[in-house]
Amino acid sequence: MMKNYKMTIQYDGTRYQGWQRLKDTDRSIQGKIEDVLSKMVCHKVEIHGSGRTDAGVHAKGQVASFKIECDMTDSEIRDYLNCYLPEDIAVTDICRVDDRFHARLTECRKTYLYRINNSNISDVFERKYVYQIEEKLDIEAMRKASEYLIGEHDFSGFSSLKKVKKSTVRTVYECRAEKKDNEIDIYITGDGFLYNMVRIIVGTLIEVGKGERCPEDILKVLESKNREDAGFTAPAQGLILYEVKYQ
Repeated sequence: MMKNYKMTIQYDGTRYQGWQRLKDTDRSIQGKIEDVLSKMVCHKVEIHGSGRTDAGVHAKGQVASFKIECDMTDSEIRDYLNCYLPEDIAVTDICRVDDRFHARLTECRKTYLYRINNSNISDVFERKYVYQIEEKLDIEAMRKASEYLIGEHDFSGFSSLKKVKKSTVRTVYECRAEKKDNEIDIYITGDGFLYNMVRIIVGTLIEVGKGERCPEDILKVLESKNREDAGFTAPAQGLILYEVKYQ
């Protein structure tokens, strides 16, 4: 009998082309996990992630679901996966769930974290996981700009997609910037995100922090829905899919 499972995953996205399995490369997170699961149960397995992280983006709490025919316990499945997956991918939890659960389609809230090293000295050990900006950023201006993002808006101006068939309206529940020593962490929680939405929001907030635009420019982007009115797309290495919570 097919059983439905929920899986929580961490990965260092540095050497991968993103979450989604691709036909022309084996360097995808989804592909690596599907291959190990399929070998474990001797039948083809498809996993569904809560979202598709881009090339170079990391995850601390990605969630995926899959159905398999298997008599192994949850912990045995987890340990098998961690034994055969590359060392930069780890399954932190697996549990059997109701057949109706689907990691992407079940209502959830996602939190992304973007890390900035605001210093003229590079951190050798963190360089793959932070974006270094030498120019001092105005954290208070960034916080003020963040407040305009909270709520339900059409975020098409903060997306790289040129043509979208589905709705571009999303709800951002929280957007906050925290500073500790030389690091600025930006947390964004929402019910879903458009392509490159978080990285464009962060790029816009960085330009606010540099004084290149004012906090109220966020409102102009929301009103115009024009990608050209927003800031640059922040690099992938600073972005982490931090947490996914389900209702």
